[in-house]
Amino acid sequence: MRRKSKKIKVGNIYVGGDSPITIQSMTNTYTSDVKNTVNQILDLEKAGCEIVRVAVPDMEAAQAIKQIKKEITIPIVADIHFDFRLAIESMKNGVDALRINPGNIGDEIKVKEVVECAKFYDVPIRIGVNSGSLEKNLLEKYKTPSPEALVESALNHVHLLEKNNFTNIVISVKSSNVISNIESYRLLAKKVEYPLHLGVTEAGTAFLGTIKSSIGIGTLLCEGIGDTIRVSLTDNPLEEIKVAKEILKACGLRKNGIELISCPTCGRTNINLIELAKEAEKALFNINKDIKVAIMGCVVNGPGEAREADIGIAGGINEGILFKKGKIIKKVPEELLLEELIEEIKKM
Repeated sequence: MRRKSKKIKVGNIYVGGDSPITIQSMTNTYTSDVKNTVNQILDLEKAGCEIVRVAVPDMEAAQAIKQIKKEITIPIVADIHFDFRLAIESMKNGVDALRINPGNIGDEIKVKEVVECAKFYDVPIRIGVNSGSLEKNLLEKYKTPSPEALVESALNHVHLLEKNNFTNIVISVKSSNVISNIESYRLLAKKVEYPLHLGVTEAGTAFLGTIKSSIGIGTLLCEGIGDTIRVSLTDNPLEEIKVAKEILKACGLRKNGIELISCPTCGRTNINLIELAKEAEKALFNINKDIKVAIMGCVVNGPGEAREADIGIAGGINEGILFKKGKIIKKVPEELLLEELIEEIKKM
């Protein structure tokens, strides 16, 4: 059962409550470069990104948000550090949400200014705590960026906002250590009813980061914890969307889009299954049909092992078969297997 949380409006969508779990990413362009930032956001939108975050290191970036907003449809979040004036300028230029650490943007007077502006523009604030930027006093207290330290930091920031009568809040407590990450969110989930933004910070490359994120995010989602997710990868941001979509599908939280299954290679495989599966993954990624597709290595076990698939192909010697629900439909030359599969899927 999904954890009960407050429902927060972010631009034209909602996070938390009974809202679907949303997918986020972050641009890696200079935000002040409006053309390239817009182009990347549009690519992310097309891939399935539902909320996008941009870095705001200076006033030029904050002011660019106004033009960027005119050319995109998904909500945009300003990532702010240290300078409270950048948060205010971003809100004046139409940003849909802020990501800040209230503790690192100055004294309580400055925090109050940001909060009053957020109230005026009805902009939610995500308190973004992570293991690499904990306050010195908490590191001294706990000796390490432990789950308890991360959660205490987040709660301190929550109290700072609540003190100013602000409750339009989302929280994240990300760690680069997967076990610590999971425990931090479990602990926080028991203490607040605000929506939680899940992610594993500094997760690494596409290979390593996918593994860490799948465990760190997927475990929590399967426990009913989490309202929006961002997979952090040292790669093209489009890869983050692909992984996030698959995590949600694997957890049974998304059904739109094809579920692709394929068998490992073995001594019975007589086709180039590895390349075939990779090509199928690329070709099927943007086909939004709620079906299961199988790419199998041989006709001996293919249709039988994959009988739960709606449609699939299995290799033979210089040819293969096309099957539906375990029943063979026709034989196809090896070089036409993928092409025939795509055509049949389009008809479904």
